[in-house]
Amino acid sequence: MEFSHSPRSLELQEKLRAFMDAHVYPAEAVYAQQRADATDPHVLPQIVSDLKVKAREAGLWNLFLPAESGLTNLDYAPLAEITGRSIAIAPEAINCAAPDTGNMEVLHMFGTPEQKERWLQPLLDGEIRSCFAMTEPDVASSDATNIASAIRRDADDYVVNGRKWWTTGAADPRCKIAIFMGKTDPDGPKHTQQSMILVPMDAPGVTVVRSLPVFGYHDQQGHCEVTFTDVRVPVTNLIGQEGGGFAIAQARLGPGRIHHCMRAIGMAERAVELMSRRVQSRVAFGRPLSEQGVIREWIALSRVEIEQARLLVLKTAWLIDTVGARGAAIEIAAIKVAVPRMTLAVLDRAIQAHGGGGVCDDFPMAQMWAMARTLRLADGPDEVHLRSIARAELSRWPVDA
Repeated sequence: MEFSHSPRSLELQEKLRAFMDAHVYPAEAVYAQQRADATDPHVLPQIVSDLKVKAREAGLWNLFLPAESGLTNLDYAPLAEITGRSIAIAPEAINCAAPDTGNMEVLHMFGTPEQKERWLQPLLDGEIRSCFAMTEPDVASSDATNIASAIRRDADDYVVNGRKWWTTGAADPRCKIAIFMGKTDPDGPKHTQQSMILVPMDAPGVTVVRSLPVFGYHDQQGHCEVTFTDVRVPVTNLIGQEGGGFAIAQARLGPGRIHHCMRAIGMAERAVELMSRRVQSRVAFGRPLSEQGVIREWIALSRVEIEQARLLVLKTAWLIDTVGARGAAIEIAAIKVAVPRMTLAVLDRAIQAHGGGGVCDDFPMAQMWAMARTLRLADGPDEVHLRSIARAELSRWPVDA
């Protein structure tokens, strides 16, 4: 295994760190104030729009997509980690924020030339945003074959009906297109019943019902319940072939999972930094908190756990680059379990070290904890990934007949 980064990646890491120091970290307080002052909390604050212009001018744009950036997954890993240190701002600023990244990958891999021109290019240019309508409130969506929404052919159109939730990005006024997953053949084989189709958000019958809070936080882009009622779209909006939705979903979620994990490591690194600074600046019982044995254990354990998680993520990125996402499926499942759990543990220690400050918004840990906790559910809950890992492990050790 070779984990060294290319000269191009090293150059971009240096440039991105400088961009974070000069522009992103100073923008965090402005971002929070602009959101608080806004009449619509889902409108992108002007400070982030300004950052996007600066990032593009600096060549820090669309780094996630190898076809655009020329980077491997291994090269992109440290860049995503750096953006995770300011998770609400930095990924958006460099046009590397979910769910757009996954949607752009889908359109890049499976879209027709017309779909790429109409939707992919504006996404790459940062002119619009998108959402991914897959999860449903009425079924256990951890099993994607349960999805019950309907995509029915009617002459030259498809008619789309369904109720989705946790549709990230749908509350943002810039969200112009949804990738919708539903059943075109409900009586067919289990894994070919589903298809994916492009649904414009302004199509008649599309209703954003509400934005769902995450532990009381409403993210700027929103995580929404959306209903689709007799929505008609042309057959040319189908992505790939009928029955290909499940396979496309797996292709989309593989890279998405590793990107989430890369950014989560950045959150953990920011938490260790904040914890270390805090405990050296606060005195209790006659000496700095940093001299307490339990505090030093927290910091040491956090460093060990971060390094372990990073190595597993780098191995996974290297495998995706060398054998593809399918060949790295077990490692992808493993990091999707290990990294969020590690990040939550580190954030919990940082929160505890900050005392009452840790649970309020004067520091970023509480909101970061809320975001990290969702990662144990997003793109498949822990239990589904553990099931896959266990099944693969058991297959290695068959019982002799």
